[in-house]
Amino acid sequence: MIVQDIINQLEELAPLAYAEEFDNVGLLVGDNNAKVTGVLITLDTLPKVVDEAIAEDCNLIISFHPIIFKGLKSITGNSYVERVVQKAIKNDIAIFAIHTALDNAYEGVNAELCNRLELKNKSILIPQSGTIKKLTTFVPKLDIEAVQKALFEAGGGAIGNYENCSFSSEGIGTFKGNEMSNPVIGKPHELKQLGEIKLDIVFAKHLESNILNNLFQTHPYEEVAYEISTLENNNQHVGMGMIGTLETPMEENAFLEHVKEKMNSSVIRHSKLLNKNIKKVAVLGGSGSFAITAAKAAAADAFVTSDLKYHDFFAAENQILLMDIGHYESEQYTKNLLATYLTKKIPNFAVLLSKINTNPVKYK
Repeated sequence: MIVQDIINQLEELAPLAYAEEFDNVGLLVGDNNAKVTGVLITLDTLPKVVDEAIAEDCNLIISFHPIIFKGLKSITGNSYVERVVQKAIKNDIAIFAIHTALDNAYEGVNAELCNRLELKNKSILIPQSGTIKKLTTFVPKLDIEAVQKALFEAGGGAIGNYENCSFSSEGIGTFKGNEMSNPVIGKPHELKQLGEIKLDIVFAKHLESNILNNLFQTHPYEEVAYEISTLENNNQHVGMGMIGTLETPMEENAFLEHVKEKMNSSVIRHSKLLNKNIKKVAVLGGSGSFAITAAKAAAADAFVTSDLKYHDFFAAENQILLMDIGHYESEQYTKNLLATYLTKKIPNFAVLLSKINTNPVKYK
C-alpha cells in the first residue's frame, strides 16, 4: 500500500472537503506515493511520537490535530513544530492530519462521544451549509437509464436514509454543430430537435468529480449540457456537534459522575445545577463555546464540550447545564476510532495506536 491508499480509506470516513476553512488538513509532510511500512495513529504529533513511529517502523503518522497549523517561514528547529517536521523529513515519515474533517463526519469525533456517553438517536447539532449540490443535465430518452445508473453508482441521489433519488421531466432539445463538431445525431450545420429527459439529481459536494466523470463517460453527446448548483438544504450527515438522548434520564450529579467515568475526566467545570433530570444531551469535541446557542435551541438539558471561558458559563441562563471536561479528554478516544476503522478496512496491515499521552494540561 502507498500513502494515498490509506488517505483514500480515511476520506471515505471523513472527506477532507468538509474540513473547516481555517483548518490545515491532509498530507502535511511526505510523499503520497511512498510505500507504507506501518501506520501510527495519534492525537497530536510531537517529537516523541515521531520517535515512537521510528521505533515501530511506521512511516505514516495519522494525527488528529495538524502539526503545521500556521505558516512556517523557517524550519530551524527553534520550536517543537519545526523539530517534528525536521525529524519526520529526515526519517522519511509522512504526517497526515484529519482534524475538523473528522469533527464534521457523521461517524466521527462527536459520534464517538455519543457512543462513550451511551447516547441514542444521535443527530447533527450544527449542519454544515453548502455541502449538498444538484446536477441538472439533459439526456436522450434512449440513454436515460444508463446515465441515471452511472450517477447513482457515483454516489448521486442520496438523500438522508434514501438512495437512487432523482427527478425526470420530458422536453425537446435543440442543437446545431459548427464545422468543428462531430455530432452523434445529425450533421454539422444541421439544426436538430430531439426528445430529451431533463434529469435532476442531488449529491454530496465531495463527490463532484466522480459524478461528472460518470456523466461524461455514459452520456452519448459530444458536448454534454449540464449545470451544477449549490443547495442551502441542511445536510443530515455533515456538521459540528451532535445531540442524543440517554435511555434513562439521570439526576444532574449522577450525570456529572457518569461523564467523568466514561470520559476518564478528573475534573469537570460546569454551570449552575438546575435541579432537573438530564435526558437530552448535546456534545462537541474540542472547543465548543460557539455551539452553546445551538445546544439551547435544540432543547438540550446538558452540553458536554471543552475550552469554555468564564463568560461562556453565563450563557447557560438557567436553561442548560454546561460542562467543560477538558480539550484532550473530549477528543482522547478519536485515535481509537481511527485505529478501529482502519483495522477493519485493512485488516492485514500494521495499524498501531500511539501509547503516548499527548495531553499538555496537568491537574493537581
